[in-house]
Amino acid sequence: MNREPLVTGEHYHIYNRGVDKRQLFSDLHDVDRFFLGMTVFNSVKPIFSIRDFLDIKDNANTIPDKKLVEFVAYCLNPNHYHFILKQLVDGGIAEFMKRLNGGYTWYFNKRNDRNGALLQGTYKSKHVSDNDKFLELSVYVNMNNKVHKISGENAKLVRSSWAEYTNGVVGLCEKKSVLEQFNDISEYKKFAFDTLPLLHKRKEEEKELKVLMLEQ
Repeated sequence: MNREPLVTGEHYHIYNRGVDKRQLFSDLHDVDRFFLGMTVFNSVKPIFSIRDFLDIKDNANTIPDKKLVEFVAYCLNPNHYHFILKQLVDGGIAEFMKRLNGGYTWYFNKRNDRNGALLQGTYKSKHVSDNDKFLELSVYVNMNNKVHKISGENAKLVRSSWAEYTNGVVGLCEKKSVLEQFNDISEYKKFAFDTLPLLHKRKEEEKELKVLMLEQ
């Protein structure tokens, strides 16, 4: 697949799903392993595997300062994920996603005694240049499990940056680019919950359009 080079300093919506819509995470151990990869592989310095990184005892709890990407928001769902990433170095997103997806596929296949692709291609990317769309996308990603109305046992396999934004939790994300546009966290939460019905409506319209296209 030919892909336009991603521009350093710009924000992108990055997403992917399991091949044939299969589950990416079967339990919390899988979720933890993928999330660890999001942290460990985000380094300009080559990191070949999480095991190699953790085997270096002096560095086991230290993440290199120079990063490939900056996380603005993320959501891990049972069968797909969404990120908002800012590219920090040329080729940073491509390198980070190659390490993350490749490393997790290797782990998942070994754990489940399987072979072959786990994800549907490499990853999808959309440039985010409009500020209004950027703010709406932050809600879409932070609350993606709610957009998809994930519930029951599957809800236990969700991990998102919503808590980082709304509970003051220090985590993976650089939140300033979003939150500095609101007076306080409560205003952002109101914006998010006001936006959610629109996202639900848009999702239903997309489903209806797909059905109509299949009927033609």
